[in-house]
Amino acid sequence: MEVDCIPFKETGYFSKLICDYLDQNKNLQPFFNRFPLLESFEDQLKEKKANYPASNRLVLSNALKHQYEDFTVSEATADQISLLKGENTFTIVTGHQLNLFTGPLYFLYKIISTINLTRQLKERYPDYDFVPIYWMATEDHDFDEINYFNFKGQKVQWNREASGAVGNLKTEGLDTVFNTFSSELGNTINANELKALFKSAYLEHDNLSDATRFLANKLFGEYGLVIVDGDDVALKKLLIPFAKRDIFENLAFKKVSESIDTLAEVSPAYNIQVNPREINYFYLLDDIRERIVEKEGNFHVNNTEIRFSKEELAAELENCPERFSPNVIARPLYQEVILPNLCYIGGGGELAYWLELKSYFEAMDVTFPMLLLRNSALVMTEKQAKKVEKLSLKISDLFLKQNSFINKRIREISNIDIDFSPQQKHLEEQFQALYKLAEETDKTFVNAVKAQEVKQKKGLDALEKRLLQAQKRKLKDHVIRMTDMQNELFPNLSLQERQLNFSELYLELGNQLIPELMDSLDPLSNSFTLLKTT
Repeated sequence: MEVDCIPFKETGYFSKLICDYLDQNKNLQPFFNRFPLLESFEDQLKEKKANYPASNRLVLSNALKHQYEDFTVSEATADQISLLKGENTFTIVTGHQLNLFTGPLYFLYKIISTINLTRQLKERYPDYDFVPIYWMATEDHDFDEINYFNFKGQKVQWNREASGAVGNLKTEGLDTVFNTFSSELGNTINANELKALFKSAYLEHDNLSDATRFLANKLFGEYGLVIVDGDDVALKKLLIPFAKRDIFENLAFKKVSESIDTLAEVSPAYNIQVNPREINYFYLLDDIRERIVEKEGNFHVNNTEIRFSKEELAAELENCPERFSPNVIARPLYQEVILPNLCYIGGGGELAYWLELKSYFEAMDVTFPMLLLRNSALVMTEKQAKKVEKLSLKISDLFLKQNSFINKRIREISNIDIDFSPQQKHLEEQFQALYKLAEETDKTFVNAVKAQEVKQKKGLDALEKRLLQAQKRKLKDHVIRMTDMQNELFPNLSLQERQLNFSELYLELGNQLIPELMDSLDPLSNSFTLLKTT
């Protein structure tokens, strides 16, 4: 693939908070530990090594062996799991929901960013080992967020009733989804490989957790990816003392709320991604995953008849930790407690809520990881690239909102000048003279001059817009072709990676898709990647 890039800030798709973080804005320094530069990992390694209990390694290693016991594990992944016992082995983590057939394309980018960073770190720090981790969000209960993927502009959806943790959902009914998807794929070699992959993952495994583990392992097992399921009793036992402080002291609520207030003081433009609750744990049992709430000294499981006294809930936590499921605030802490982790890799929305958590981690005496924005990419086929070139379009302009994109391009290709900025400037100069004359004669005329200025500026604006619309009509064919191109590369006027499923690219590139992406994406590039297939 041919590789180019554009700064994240120039795409217009990333928040002010994330852009300021990427610029290492000094006002954000209190909210992160170290910025992810290769040289910065040395101190992160030392801090995590000093604070991560050696006993946790054995628990983690045994839990992973148990989680993989019914799966054929690649040699590379088996080696990585074995390495986790060693005191000089650390992890790089990304997490994702159990989206059907991986969901949006950026699932691949997350994992590729993670694997590639471990490789760069091994090269820089050869005395250490680095294991790429995919944290499966098996305990999430938002089925409507994961029960579909997009394929050629259509939603391929798994329709069924669902409750409780999605990882436990039986895969019944996915044969219907398979038939629908298969009928759209065609019968090429690559299409048949996709059919076999979907069938093996979802029709030959009983639940969504196992199906997703198989799928991710099939795609990335040869690169040594290790998949962690946090819904594990042995791992949950390590969380008990931290869960107690959240549930009974409301520590997370207090610390994260303070951080949110401080972030708002740094900039009102920072949108708060996640708000903490007084208790940041769900109660997980059979088909329910409901919030634990305190009422008048007792603890209730929302929307159920389950009740606990404080003593009973503490005993339940000690005896059945698997029934306590961390929410979006507590889950990052859980992850960092059980893993010897150095860095979390996520999208802009994820990093936004991680930036709320540092003081909470400090209060819990858990090392806060480095935060890395995952790779983002726009992939163009050779055919698409030729169309863009034929239309003389700039790739950076394709990121503009569609109306701005059209207006900018019409002004560039029009045989008349539709930019009235010089006329506006000339008008302002004329009115400056009129203001001066009014001041010297009768100041009451200043408002009349102002009103006339506003009226004439509006007139110029209206005339400019009418001329622009006239040129759009005149250049209608070009406008249609350029907007068709933008719609093709930015489906639903959104980033390609948020809309497309990897299967569309796989149809074109087959089993070379992931190796090509692995070679093309640099996790530390700090820029949006533009890729052209060759």
